[in-house]
Amino acid sequence: MPDAMGSDRAPKPEIEGAIQAARRFGIPVALVGPEETLKSELWRHPFARSLPISIIHASEVITMDDKAVQAVRAKRDSSMRVGLRLVREGRAGAFISAGNTGAAMATAKMVLGGLPSVDRPALVAIMPTSIGTVSTLLDVGANVDCKPHNLEQFAMMGEIYFRSMFNVARPRVGLLSIGEEEGKGNELTRESFLLLKQLPLNFVGNVEGRDIYSGKVDVIVTDGFIGNVALKTSEGVANLVRATLKETLAATITRQVGYLLSRSAFSDFKKRIDHTEYGGAPLLGVKGACFVTHGSSNVNAIKNAIRVAADFVDRNITSNIETEMAALRPAAAVTP
Repeated sequence: MPDAMGSDRAPKPEIEGAIQAARRFGIPVALVGPEETLKSELWRHPFARSLPISIIHASEVITMDDKAVQAVRAKRDSSMRVGLRLVREGRAGAFISAGNTGAAMATAKMVLGGLPSVDRPALVAIMPTSIGTVSTLLDVGANVDCKPHNLEQFAMMGEIYFRSMFNVARPRVGLLSIGEEEGKGNELTRESFLLLKQLPLNFVGNVEGRDIYSGKVDVIVTDGFIGNVALKTSEGVANLVRATLKETLAATITRQVGYLLSRSAFSDFKKRIDHTEYGGAPLLGVKGACFVTHGSSNVNAIKNAIRVAADFVDRNITSNIETEMAALRPAAAVTP
């Protein structure tokens, strides 16, 4: 269920992404937002009437300029709140928003509520690796300031998520730091290291920034400040590589001919480093499926966010996290 009014160019990417997801994957999609606005855009595509796409009316929209907490409380009929309420009631499997990230997370925590064994929810991003697999990085922005027990819980949730989502029996879990040695890092990473190595996980110790893409580790744990910087830096580098490659290949006739001869390989390369191919970032630790995507999300990003969200629901990720977290930490007290 996409928030049809979330992205910078809403509702066009959300509606066209929903159409592509419904056509290609057969996923039923409910678009949330002002009914007349969405109908006007949706019915511009005549074949959309034959697809499993519906519209759920929401009279208000939380904008990027709105202050998250104030908007969540004041705009009770916002597309975010309406969509997440339907997830809570079991009338929708997942909610996806390319809108105000802070508001989306605050609304999810308020409407869905947190899992009993989780102190703070975390956003997890999928990252490409040099060996053709993927790794996951969390937290990537939900929690700017963290304590060691937060990272401990992120590690547990990330491991369960990766194992359930990618069918890996023993995911390798690493703690992002400035060196591989146990004593490296700041106070947060050193104290978190001691907690993580006591967990019944396949903890491989500290990992460095380059290991996010090496394929040597599956789950990389960090606080939301560092994680968000790492994520945005990665996206910036990917954009630089694509732009530089395009400029270089267009420089001479010889290079243009070479590109034409190897276009399939370049297309595969571009797709591999394109963040829109990997769907949105799920918010782990709440009682329901909530995905956050970029405000600049295009049609491909929305389509893939719907695909990944449907897979997330089919694999019962939230239920798995709730059950396994309770079993791993049956006596753990949730610290405010």
